[in-house]
Amino acid sequence: MWMEKLSSGVLCILTPLGPRYIKPSFLQRVYLLWIFRHFPILPPQVLSLRQQRLFDALCNDDRYVAEPNQFGDAPVLGTLERRPVIATSALPPRRPSSRAEEAVSRLADGLQQRS
Repeated sequence: MWMEKLSSGVLCILTPLGPRYIKPSFLQRVYLLWIFRHFPILPPQVLSLRQQRLFDALCNDDRYVAEPNQFGDAPVLGTLERRPVIATSALPPRRPSSRAEEAVSRLADGLQQRS
């Protein structure tokens, strides 16, 4: 299986439009096998900066295709989850409850009396 992956493996990238497949070079396949040696699917957050740059370069290259059938029955080296980050609206800061305000004021009064 390792030899098949080294000779003709493809990288799967999960995007919002569906999975995309990339045919990396031989040296890139060796490095990708090392990256995916323990886990078949990885999110970009767990990758090092060097690994993220590699994936960005692969995704920006012209070898990015939608169908795995273009590669025949090539084995998948690994899968990268490239889902977009969903932006959440910023919540206003929470106001402390009146109980918390009372506890803080009592604590401050106690500290002032000790001084």
